Parts: sequence; C-alpha cells; structure tokens
Amino acid sequence: MALSDTDAGSSVPAFKRNFLNSCLSANVLTFGTYTLKSGRKSPYFFNAGSFHSGNLLSAIGTAYAHTIINFLSINSELPQPSTIFGPAYKGIPLACCTLLELQRIDPVRWGKVEYSFNRKEKKDHGEGGGLVGGSLQGANVLVVDDVITAGTAMRETIEIVKREGGNVVGFVVAVDRMEKMPSTTDDDGVPRPSAMGQIRKEYGVPTASIVTLDDLIELLRMKGDETDMERLKHYRRRYIASD
Repeated sequence: MALSDTDAGSSVPAFKRNFLNSCLSANVLTFGTYTLKSGRKSPYFFNAGSFHSGNLLSAIGTAYAHTIINFLSINSELPQPSTIFGPAYKGIPLACCTLLELQRIDPVRWGKVEYSFNRKEKKDHGEGGGLVGGSLQGANVLVVDDVITAGTAMRETIEIVKREGGNVVGFVVAVDRMEKMPSTTDDDGVPRPSAMGQIRKEYGVPTASIVTLDDLIELLRMKGDETDMERLKHYRRRYIASD
C-alpha cells in the first residue's frame, strides 16, 4: 500500500513520501523478524543494496539530495562540501546518485563538487592508492551512508578522511534507527546514546537522516498496520537512545 498525498498530509515532504514508497515497492524496507549484527531481534530491516535500478536510484538520490539541502540550511555555519564521500561498498552508488541529483537541482553550487570512495584493499598497480574519485586533501567532506547501528563504520570513515587530509563536515544516512548502542548486556535498561549521537559527541560532526524510526512508525499507522506498528513501538521503548 503506497502513501498518497492525502494519507501523508502536507507535513510530509514529497521527496520523503516518494522515498518511502520506493522502499516499500522494492522491498528495501521490510517488516518481520531480523537478527542484526548486534544480536538484537529487529522488527524491520532496511537494505540499501536493493536500490539497484534506475528509478530506485533516482528516488534515493533525490531523497538524499533534499535531506542534504535541508541539513546545510539548518547548519548554516558549516562550510560548503567540496566532496561527497561514500564508504565502500553500499555508500559508493549512494554518493554518486546523490551528487548527480544535487547538481541537477543547483548546478552552480554543486557542479564542481567531487565524489570519492575508499577501496577495501589498497591498489598496488596502475594509479594505486586506497581511494577512487576526487582527492580528499584539503576537502570539506560530506559522508553519505545507509544505516548506522554501532558506529564502527562511521569512525573508520572519519579516520580515512583525516588520513587523506580531509575534514568531515557531516554525515547523512538513509535511516536513523534511534536506538542505543549495543553492549554485552544489551537488555540491561541502562540509557546509552545512539551511534550517531556518540559520533556527534566524540567528533563534533553533525548528522542527519532521510527518515527515522518515528517516521517508520507513522508510516505503519497511515497504512493501518496495527500489528507491525505495535512491534516497532515495543522495539523503540526497549532500545530507545538517550540522545
């Protein structure tokens, strides 16, 4: 069941509505029971790797682009990004389609912005090195990725950019799960920040997302799916982050 203009209401931007519809139609966003890397049993799963057709890449690129424009408007003190960075592997097509859409929307502002991504293993022949795309030396880097849970990938990305001489000015992800970071005694009832919140605290890097767990709960409400909506609400109560 797709979200219509009437269902969503004027408070839901068109780009977000189109993004959610694309996620549902392509089974990028599914509901059920899924075991995460942390061992948690999640009632939903988001797989950005399923954005593998032209129309789906257009939908997610548009959603990232508008989220970035809003993000930079709210954080007006941030410098203009000179590079869009997509961590290997899923971040690579996300960075490319996002930059294409940003350039389409505002070619003057984004036409000369570069994209870059890392190799999992450094290349020891040809041009060599651990990066593909624009140089990060002296670059103001905006990172795009799919979903952040533990924050390990975010820290690795910050270190890569720093090592290459760049500066991370922001992180934008598709889905903010809004859940606290895992621990060895995960269901201990102890408040903890989310991975994104921890990164903001440790590195002072602002973050944004296309949608949040709250948006997914609202999506299920509008669809009239009471069962899955209650499962997501229960998950939120159990693992909600303190930030």
